[in-house]
Amino acid sequence: MKKSQLLIVVSLTALVALTGCKSTKVTRVGVDETIDLSGRWNDTDSQLVSAEMVADLASRSWIEEYTAKNGQKPVVIVGTVRNKSSEHIETETFTKDLERELINSGRVKFVANTVERGELRQERKEQQTWSREETQKRLAAETGADYMLQGGIKTIVDQEGKEQVMFYQIDLEMIHLETNEKVWIGSKKIKKYIKKSKRKW
Repeated sequence: MKKSQLLIVVSLTALVALTGCKSTKVTRVGVDETIDLSGRWNDTDSQLVSAEMVADLASRSWIEEYTAKNGQKPVVIVGTVRNKSSEHIETETFTKDLERELINSGRVKFVANTVERGELRQERKEQQTWSREETQKRLAAETGADYMLQGGIKTIVDQEGKEQVMFYQIDLEMIHLETNEKVWIGSKKIKKYIKKSKRKW
């Protein structure tokens, strides 16, 4: 066998061997199972933080004070939760977790957020033209929110070589829409130590 042919055979064998080493294995896991691959913010963080913060929010006296004064539960809307962190965080998933926990607490009433309201208003407008009169929903009959929940997610990253500490701070505030009075402030902190192992070939 010529030298050039031998080189081609060796190269192809090496390529096949390397390609054969790569494989993908998929295992289905429970959605409530904690899996932390990268150390970054993930679905478990979102669910745990929203559950803990809403539990604290719902246990405070502002709800009883409002109900005693007005004879009904306060109406709440979730506003913007800003991502001020060093990584991409899908904050809409987090705000949906907050909404779910607030509604399920049974302590407050809830109204649609800004994006949802736009679609609902468009539907009501179209009903005025296209729906039977007895089924049309009135315009300008929305329930106004009494309070808005706002906040932000921040991070501090400390790294040296293959070791890293990720610190997350989530701050939320419940604010009265008319008076701007803050009736509740909550803060949750998460700290993760990440150690990257050396690659083995």
